[in-house]
Amino acid sequence: MADPQAELPAGISVVVPVYNSEGTLRNLVSRLRPVLESISEEFEVILVNDGSRDNSWEVISQLAGESKRLVGLDLMRNYGQHNALLCGIRAARFDKTVTLDDDLQNPPEEIPRLLEQIKKGTDVVYGTPREEQHGLWRDLASLVTKLALQTTMGVQSARSVSAFRAFRTDLRAAFDSFQGPFVSIDVLLTWATARFGAVAVRHEARTIGVSNYTFRKLVTHAFNMMTGFSTFPLRFGSLVGFSFTLFGFGILAYVLIRYLIEGSSVAGFPFLASIIAIFSGVQLFALGMIGEYLARMHLRLMERPVYTIRRQLGHTQA
Repeated sequence: MADPQAELPAGISVVVPVYNSEGTLRNLVSRLRPVLESISEEFEVILVNDGSRDNSWEVISQLAGESKRLVGLDLMRNYGQHNALLCGIRAARFDKTVTLDDDLQNPPEEIPRLLEQIKKGTDVVYGTPREEQHGLWRDLASLVTKLALQTTMGVQSARSVSAFRAFRTDLRAAFDSFQGPFVSIDVLLTWATARFGAVAVRHEARTIGVSNYTFRKLVTHAFNMMTGFSTFPLRFGSLVGFSFTLFGFGILAYVLIRYLIEGSSVAGFPFLASIIAIFSGVQLFALGMIGEYLARMHLRLMERPVYTIRRQLGHTQA
């Protein structure tokens, strides 16, 4: 693996997580090559096979044999998009890194626009789609993810987040020792810098295959980000508990005042049952949040690997 502390040579490392994309890889690489050749003498394309069930690795092997600038990393199983990205980022050899999806919805021809912002002093630049080519459920799930990111990145930065990003490779030093099983590249980048930018880019419609990111997966990813990289759920649980404590005191005051004025208490089992149900629900909610954090601490103590490389092709020492 490349030393994150070493001074990196000038160039561009393009990292692409690959999952069941045998139909798009050749076209992606053929479009990347002329773009990268036009803007840098030194570059590499790192394709990280994230446990694909099709012939993606065979295609990567063929492409690596055709070009010394292409690096192939084959993971032992499917770890997830962000885990695969982290693997590729740690293997990058040049001072600027670009990440994009393998489905050609992020046009390689837009890469120079992102890198131009890096030259102006920005550390991380997102290629924000002018108009996303996703369905309703995917758009809603993306919105949930961005709302979750607001707790760690701030409102403006979170609104611009996308899988199409460029950043200074030396930022990885901030999260070189990270070993948690739940990864969010965008959150990890906030550990290194606060200088984020965005550029409006084209977002092309998928022509081959279907998206591997379902609504459920994106919502799960958003939940993992909130509980894995933020204390917001715990604070929210505390706020809810405090609010209902005040509510309980209000009910107590109402009962006492009614007894003092009218000489009778509030009648009826439904009223009492409702109050008990509300407070029990709040307690269980708070315990559930604490349980989530304890589970993540348990997984950290187990030292589960972020990823494991089965084999590699190309010159990068990962």
